[in-house]
Parts: sequence; C-alpha cells; structure tokens
Amino acid sequence: MNRRAYDGAVLTAPVTIPYQRYSQETAHWWIARGLRAVLDRAGMSPRELDGFSVSSFSLFPDTPVGLTQHLGLTIRYLDTIPMGGASGVAAARRAARAVQAGDVDVVACVAGDANRIDSFRRLLSSFSRFSMDAVYPYGYGGPNANFALLTDAYMAEYGATREDFGRIAVAQRDNALRYPHALMKKPLTMEQYLAARPVADPVALFDCVMPCAGAEAFLVMREDEAERRGLAFARLDGTIERHNAFPDDPIQLRGGWAMDVDELYAMADCGPDDIDLLQTYDDYPVISMMQMEDLGFCAKGEGPAFVRAHDLTVTGDFPHNTSGGQLSVGQAGAAGGYLGLVEALRQVTGEAGPTQVEGAGRALVSGFGMINYDRGVCSAAAIISGVTS
Repeated sequence: MNRRAYDGAVLTAPVTIPYQRYSQETAHWWIARGLRAVLDRAGMSPRELDGFSVSSFSLFPDTPVGLTQHLGLTIRYLDTIPMGGASGVAAARRAARAVQAGDVDVVACVAGDANRIDSFRRLLSSFSRFSMDAVYPYGYGGPNANFALLTDAYMAEYGATREDFGRIAVAQRDNALRYPHALMKKPLTMEQYLAARPVADPVALFDCVMPCAGAEAFLVMREDEAERRGLAFARLDGTIERHNAFPDDPIQLRGGWAMDVDELYAMADCGPDDIDLLQTYDDYPVISMMQMEDLGFCAKGEGPAFVRAHDLTVTGDFPHNTSGGQLSVGQAGAAGGYLGLVEALRQVTGEAGPTQVEGAGRALVSGFGMINYDRGVCSAAAIISGVTS
C-alpha cells in the first residue's frame, strides 16, 4: 500500500482544556472551549472553519446539529463519533478522507464532557440498560465489573500478576508528574498500587480511571494550508478500525487490532521496531497490555514479560502513554478517546514540553471503546509522523 495513504491531509494544532475533577459546566461549555482554543492555536476565525467532528457522552439530549447553532458555525461537513476510546482515531481518519476528497478544507475534531456529581452514577446505570442482558435485574454492570472478569481471565490464561499490571500504572504515574494537565500529582509506588483498596477483584483503585471534566481537540486540514499558516503538523501514515471483532471468543482477550495490524504497518511502510512511542487507551491496565500484544510489540500472552523487560516512562526504552494516560490524567468522558492522539501529535512535532520523548518522530495511537456487557466493541489505531514548522 502507498505509505501516504492519506496524502494531502494532516493533523495539527493539538490542544487540551485543563481537566477538573467535577464541573458544574455543561458538555457544551467544554466543547466550546476546546473549539475556541484549537482555532486560536491555528490563528483561525470560526468563519474559516468548514468542518466539525464532535464526540461527547453528556451532550444528550442536545445534538451535534444543535451545537452548530449554539456555536455559530456554518459548515459543510458535520460528524459525530460515538465510539468511546476509539473516537479520536476514528474522527481523524474520517476527517482526513473528507479533506483528501476535497469535500472540506479544515475540520475541527473536538471531544468534551462534563462530570457533575451524579453524572458518572447515571452513566454506570446505562451500561446494563443499553445491553439489555439477563444480569441487569441483579444490578450487575458497568466497566469495573466487566474489566474485573476480563482481567481475571487474562491472568488465568497467561500467568499475569497484579505486579505486571502495576508496572503500567506506576510508570504512567511517573509520566503524569511531568504532564501539566494531569490530575494525579502524587508519586505512586508498587507497594501503594498493590495495597490499594479493592474495587472488583482483581481490579483495585489504581486500576481504574477517575472520571473528570475536560476537552481535547485538534484540526485536520490540507497540508499546504498548514504550511501556509506555519503550523507544525503530523501526517497520517496509516489507520485501521474494526467493530465487534472476534465475536466467537468466549471472553475478550484480543481486540480488533489483531485482525488488521498487518494492514496498518503495510500502509505506513514500517513495523513495530520503527515506532518511537505508543499511546494506548487505558481505562484499565489489562487493555493496554492487550494492545501491546495485538499491535505486534510482543506475541499474545507475552505482555506480562514485555512490561517486565521494558521501561515504559518518558525516558525509558519503550515510552508508553507519555502524558500519564487516563489512569493518571483522568478520564474526561469521550475526551479520553482523544487524549493519546493529542499527546502523540505534540510528541511527533516536538511540542510536548516536559513529556517530550527524545527523537520522537513516529507514534502509534490506539483506541478501544463502548463495552457492551462483556467486551469492547470498537477498536482503532493510527500511525502518525511529524513535520515541524
């Protein structure tokens, strides 16, 4: 395949609206702040924008169409990506195709969510109601219980220990201490990780993301437009997306990445050894370990040995989730599906500041989202390479 599969379309102007543990503002407010910030970053006015892609869990009952009126946008491309942790990559690949086709010149991709005092409780209750499974009458549902079962099955199948998952969480906390927007600012030791209160055995406190409010955003535009504006940008070398992969597996120990990973590397004309840093969706450590395997950095079942053999911090030999990931930055709803891509854009363009990985020119970003009773349904991944202004 052509290495420049998305030739002519680039990603630029990554921005983060600093997270808050709780917020009385609406999702509209957070999305609006993200949009304003990304346009300011590029030196653009809203009138110069002709495409808008939005992801949010708490926008309902309003709609992205309604947002165009609220925000005063007159656009010719509108998209909404309801794919949870896969939303960032999915938004980028769709917007890039629209730019490449000439349907649109500049797309703002924005994800934002509020986190009010009762919003997470209401979100948890929706998991069982949406899936309409037989266990709903017993109150079972929500990600903690589901990922506890997945984690337990992974440990039984491959011999992983809680210390193996702890290596991911502890390394990410070390990275978060460098990242200005991280909500978790206290060091985390392995002893503290192992002694944390249980949530749903074998999942404990530091295995779980902390819900919060915030927004992430970036622009997709023509390459010549980014050059004209003097913006550092990243080329989208390849992407994959898969939904409901391996439905016959009795429990999800692999995701859609495993089905399409060869296509991803062929499209980007590279391999795992050519990747300078990895950003995985990390609502729980086990899913990051699965992504390391399914994306070809080690064989299936070798994730525990892989994390024992590598330093996952910013200065280590395998930089992973350099912002601290959701486990230490926080999970701002659908913006959690953008966090890794926004950080990767900063990394490959040399704009990551205190989390900058030396010599980072190519990054792999992967996402995972929308768990439905016993498995995540959406998966996506992208390889990006940077061009400085």
